[in-house]
Amino acid sequence: MPARPIWRGHLRLALVSCPVGLWNAKTDRASIRFNLINPATGNRIRMMTIDPDTEKEVQRRDLVKGYEYQKGRWLMLRDEDFDSVKVESSSTMTIDKFVEVSSIDPIYYAGSYYLAPDGEAGRDVYAVLHEAIAETGRVALARVVIGQRERTIAIRAMDGGLVAHTLDEQRDINDAKAIFGDVASLTTEPEMVQLAKQLIDRQTTTYDPSDLEDHYETRLRAMIDAKLKGEGIDASEPEEPERGNVIDLMAALKKSLGQASEQKAASTAKKPAKEVKPRAAAQPAAKVPRKRAS
Repeated sequence: MPARPIWRGHLRLALVSCPVGLWNAKTDRASIRFNLINPATGNRIRMMTIDPDTEKEVQRRDLVKGYEYQKGRWLMLRDEDFDSVKVESSSTMTIDKFVEVSSIDPIYYAGSYYLAPDGEAGRDVYAVLHEAIAETGRVALARVVIGQRERTIAIRAMDGGLVAHTLDEQRDINDAKAIFGDVASLTTEPEMVQLAKQLIDRQTTTYDPSDLEDHYETRLRAMIDAKLKGEGIDASEPEEPERGNVIDLMAALKKSLGQASEQKAASTAKKPAKEVKPRAAAQPAAKVPRKRAS
């Protein structure tokens, strides 16, 4: 598996758990970075941290972070201040509840991660959870600490496994009404709407990721490659460790459902498990976001 997981721990549903890791679903490939160079010497320009009053250089290791509570006035915060409010890094991603895919407006989706088995143990548990989530078409909601910040994540099934999306909070979303105004309530001509729908039908096709290619970035890379022609550059990648977690999956599933009805659990245990191919859940349907609370 490429790269290393940005988080590793256990995915838990009631009494059922398995070791998993979070891998970035996106790569930083597209961002071409540039540095400022002095053309006279060919040297990269070094940025210096200068105190604007004394005009003396200050070492970064001696600096602290500041919160501007008034114009030009700062509350200084040190490492111990940030440590005092840290959320304990969780090693368990517990599923709190399930919701319908369409109940989450796509505008709330932030980062995307592949949620995959971490090692050989627990793969059977993962396979059961993946198939169950895929067949119900639901999205699981859980919390996880990424980069010292607790995030709510939405876990859904896709072809081959589970994908986790971090969700933005309501306060992170700008008020749509302030931007759209009353445009949605304007009176429209039915015939014009019908013509627009016909145009939409005519141009409806299957989604192709290549449609999203950044043509400028492609041409920029081609120009850089052309200039670099004749010079060789090499790159390679590492490996990763193994993890273990053995549980009696059927017993854990039965115990988790035991709160309901023992008779129902007994009859379910007698039924042979069906061999069903995992399938991806439907993509989230667009929905107009609600007005933010504040």
